[in-house]
Amino acid sequence: MIDVIVLGGGAAGLMCALTAGQQGRRAVVLDHANKVGKKILMSGGGRCNFTNMYTTPDDYLSQNPHFCKSALSRYTPWDFIALVEKHNVAYHEKKLGQLFCDNKASDILDLLLLECEDAGVEVLTRCNVKGVERQEGSFVVESSLGTMKAESLVVATGGLSIPTMGATGFGYELAEQFGHSLLDTEAALVPFTLSKQQLQGYDGLSGISADVLVSCGSQSFRENLLFTHRGLSGPAILQISTYWKPGQAVTINWLPDIDALDYLQSMQVERPKTELKTLLSEFLSKRLAHRFCELYCESKSMQQYSPAVLESIAKSLSEFSILPAGTEGYRTAEVTIGGVDTNQVSSKTMESKLVPNLYFVGEVLDVTGHLGGFNFQWAWASGVAAGLVA
Repeated sequence: MIDVIVLGGGAAGLMCALTAGQQGRRAVVLDHANKVGKKILMSGGGRCNFTNMYTTPDDYLSQNPHFCKSALSRYTPWDFIALVEKHNVAYHEKKLGQLFCDNKASDILDLLLLECEDAGVEVLTRCNVKGVERQEGSFVVESSLGTMKAESLVVATGGLSIPTMGATGFGYELAEQFGHSLLDTEAALVPFTLSKQQLQGYDGLSGISADVLVSCGSQSFRENLLFTHRGLSGPAILQISTYWKPGQAVTINWLPDIDALDYLQSMQVERPKTELKTLLSEFLSKRLAHRFCELYCESKSMQQYSPAVLESIAKSLSEFSILPAGTEGYRTAEVTIGGVDTNQVSSKTMESKLVPNLYFVGEVLDVTGHLGGFNFQWAWASGVAAGLVA
């Protein structure tokens, strides 16, 4: 008899299974892909941003903002770091508490699989689940590898992001089958697309980045912005996309470290014969500085600008407004916002409040972290919370 069946061999599923195995439970992981952990392998540019040292509940979005607190407090970044160090995986802080492997993301997947092996966990790939039923207090899973029965079932199927990696809505369908409510899902941590007309204005800037402050509503992020062939990307854009709604403008401060008007006024006095595009090239790439001047103001020597024009230029630099046409959607989104309503799930154990011994972990739940290792930390923490009791 299997004690725990975990549906999904991603970060949360593997963490849950190995934790259950360490409690003496016979755990089996089922995954429909040809290998587990594909999102782990592709994350962080192939180096896996496996946690963030500064993780707090404020780094997560949920309709139930208190839900993530218990699991995150009981399994912290330092707990996962200890696991990484146990396996002698070399790592470094890139910035802002983001921890990456020195070598490659497979180091993280390998340590999870080693822990699973040591805990007696069976990991089955190319296993398509055809249906799940509850019979006499157990879960019966019909799969392409046969019928399996277990006391506990853990749904760790992830969200809808990156369907080419195998993402499906199966976990949401299961949740609804067992009476759970779903909150609307959207692509999150995703690049913006721009209209054809907007893209013409930025032609030739693809690949250029800038350190900016991006805002939408009351939310702001200071990170890099990247021009692409389709629109705007980079960490700052991915972060703000989670808060953006269609029809909303996004504000960009191209000179986040200085007061633009004060600076331009002082340059009129100190460097009156210097052209604006030359000054801006000291903060932005030369191509971007020149394009800004081409599109929004004629580049002249500083002494030639009237006070009113200088004020207008300063406003364009510090409160640059752009209306995205949309996002690239689930195709390139890092995560899915929304999902299984956490009001119907125990925040301590991830167990369903509606069906005994049914658990939900990771991205399938309505908990979405910021960019920078936070979603992996939620996967580890929620996986452990369920694995200790499943």
